[in-house]
Amino acid sequence: MEATRVGRAMRLARKLLPARKEVPPATVVDVTLPALSLPLERIALVVCVLARERASELLEGLMDAEAGRPLRHLERFVAMPSAQRQAKVAVEFGERADAANRLSAFLDVAPEALRREVFQRLPPYHRSRFPHLEAEAPVAESAPVLVALAERCIREATR
Repeated sequence: MEATRVGRAMRLARKLLPARKEVPPATVVDVTLPALSLPLERIALVVCVLARERASELLEGLMDAEAGRPLRHLERFVAMPSAQRQAKVAVEFGERADAANRLSAFLDVAPEALRREVFQRLPPYHRSRFPHLEAEAPVAESAPVLVALAERCIREATR
């Protein structure tokens, strides 16, 4: 008797619910990825940074309408000094959206000496977020290890 009630309830529920729409099977066009929307210069920059040895080989597959343009970008990036290339990557791809929150969380748990050093090395737009740290007296000269650690912590929090 219980089974009958459950069966009737399920049939009644099916009648009350709207009918399911059948989803057509995916076609080849639906499965393919969209075309790249990144400019060729950014693609060349990423390839230069991540796979410099195979960069020209990888970029040859991109050449279609404007043959040679990505390779010219690659040659320009390879000719740059490492620091300038890293700065270009930082400018092009920016810092994390949550960089300020990550810095704030880090500064809350960092030891006092490291906190002062990190604050001194922050860019002005991040420094303005921590007015309570401005009142602390700056250290005249810090140990090179502490300076390196502070710079590394800033990089890790912002990128």
